[in-house]
Amino acid sequence: MKVLLATLRMLSPETAHSIALNSLKLLHKLKLINLFFPYKFSNSPFYFKGLEFKNRLGIAAGLDKNGDFIDSLGALGFGFIEVGTITPKPQSGNSKPRVFRFTDQEAIVNRLGFNNKGVDYLVERVKKRKYSGVLGINIGANKDSKGQKRIDDYIECFQKVSPFADYISVNISSPNTPGLRSFHSKENFLPLFEAIKNTRESERFYNPIFIKLSPDEEQDTIIEITEAIKNFNFDGVIASNTTVEKSNLIVSTTANYSGGLSGKPLLKKSNALLNLVHLNEPELLKIGVGGVHNKESFDMKFEKGASLVQIYTSFIYHGPKIIKKLLK
Repeated sequence: MKVLLATLRMLSPETAHSIALNSLKLLHKLKLINLFFPYKFSNSPFYFKGLEFKNRLGIAAGLDKNGDFIDSLGALGFGFIEVGTITPKPQSGNSKPRVFRFTDQEAIVNRLGFNNKGVDYLVERVKKRKYSGVLGINIGANKDSKGQKRIDDYIECFQKVSPFADYISVNISSPNTPGLRSFHSKENFLPLFEAIKNTRESERFYNPIFIKLSPDEEQDTIIEITEAIKNFNFDGVIASNTTVEKSNLIVSTTANYSGGLSGKPLLKKSNALLNLVHLNEPELLKIGVGGVHNKESFDMKFEKGASLVQIYTSFIYHGPKIIKKLLK
């Protein structure tokens, strides 16, 4: 496994990502995945609103944007999987290069820009899944949508994925779609939340809805938005998305590393957001994500108020063995 990971790191990040996931998919198709990754966990399950999470560790949105790898990821032992972010129309995302590794710090900077094949493609993939665990779907808006059209994008995605999602997460916090984080301001999140609430009722979607938050907002903004999440009877938050603040990132060049930072350097900031949400709205369910790379950082999320935890960057750097390390 070490040799394979080292070889993949010699390739560009997006190429390595594609090869790794497609290799995993091939192993699953050949029924060899348990031979290579014989990890079975009897961790205590977690129950929420009728959903059974087989354990408290999940894979975050962004790893499998289009639902192409649900069954193979599910076979590794995750308690839940979140796919997306998905948008109504397919889009290619930002220009390359747009993903940068900082291996010594186990960090990644990305400015992908919601590259995905569109909500209709994802729905077809989700329909064909054999994975029986909890599946969340993360929804967003197309880059060229503005004003009311941006809200309409969320609603279109919500309507199309709601028959197939165990939960829906609403991404208002990616730093790589211009203006998206403006949904953290009251004049923007209130119309969005109202539209989602009405759509939830019309679609009779009784499963959880989570709002994915930015770690870069002021405390007063977070307090205001989490109060609204509670008032609209949404179920919780995902804390957090990537950060644009890179003071914890050690760089040796003047290259352009604009985009969202994830991995170890995000831990402190994502934990601060998680703790703030928990102190102000303890009854909201929290999914902690950001900087989890070992058992200590995994357990720290629960200490800060999380009920569930997701990983992304540590899975990129360590491969499937990180699951065993965290759930041991």
